[in-house]
Amino acid sequence: MSEEKHHHHHRLFNHHKEEASGKPKIDYKKEAKHHQHKEHLGKLSAAAAGAYALHEKKMAKKDPEHAHRHKIKEEVATVVAVGAGAYALHEHHKKKEAKKQHRHHRHHLF
Repeated sequence: MSEEKHHHHHRLFNHHKEEASGKPKIDYKKEAKHHQHKEHLGKLSAAAAGAYALHEKKMAKKDPEHAHRHKIKEEVATVVAVGAGAYALHEHHKKKEAKKQHRHHRHHLF
């Protein structure tokens, strides 16, 4: 039964479709939109981690008894914010690349 039954997995960007040349057909518009969404998530994550780092910095001053703990949390949140910012930048470049590919692969009628 398992040999007869084929599992069809949904693939991102419609890579499973093939053109006449045998190469997978890629929906570059959809890919650009996907990277834009991930870029926005990266920016949001960077902002949230940055806000948390500032909060912990403030708490370190307000709560001198646990200042060391707050300072460590602040530093970790700062590293997370930088990483999320770098991820957002990476996705921005991937989005630009997908848009560029879309321009190169458009079919012109004339």
